[in-house]
Amino acid sequence: MRPLVFTVLMLAGGAPPALHGQPAVPELDRKAWVLKQTLGPASLAGGVFSAGLTTWRARPVEYDTHWKGFGQRLGIRLSGVATQNAMEAGLGAMWREDPRYRRAASGSFRARFGSALKQTLLVQRADGSYQPAYARYAAIGGANFISNAWRPDSQATVSAALARTGIGFLGRLAGNTFAEFGGGFRSRLRGRKTSPPPPVVKKP
Repeated sequence: MRPLVFTVLMLAGGAPPALHGQPAVPELDRKAWVLKQTLGPASLAGGVFSAGLTTWRARPVEYDTHWKGFGQRLGIRLSGVATQNAMEAGLGAMWREDPRYRRAASGSFRARFGSALKQTLLVQRADGSYQPAYARYAAIGGANFISNAWRPDSQATVSAALARTGIGFLGRLAGNTFAEFGGGFRSRLRGRKTSPPPPVVKKP
């Protein structure tokens, strides 16, 4: 797995040239994007939740239901997520795809959720148009099948890889949805924390 991730990260290192005179994709540090998507707070929180749930459910059965098993489940998820993100960044660099989510930030709930869904399946190109997220499709599907090489036997099957692929797209939709609506929640929380206390009225 390590040679694969290293190779894809090398491909992702530089900004690709413009195509047919089009302006370049807005500058993106793809290595930083991979690290954030893999080790950022949202990803780590999702990993802890997923590892905790599967430990409680004893899935896969090859791992025990104690701290050791929790660590194994967290590690195997992290390895799969890292492979997936590295593949998407590397292929996206070659295919001129920008994986970043762009918030609508206004409009109805339906319109904003539609934007999150749209950007789960589509990505923006250099000219501002949208196209199918081919790098994402290849990365989510490919990484889940590649990870069969180091998963326990009960999870190293075609049906399990297909199920993980579907969950991967649902996870991306959940991340986009949080990015779309989470900013408002954080702003309100910051406003509450920084709002001054009410004035004290002294009685005469």
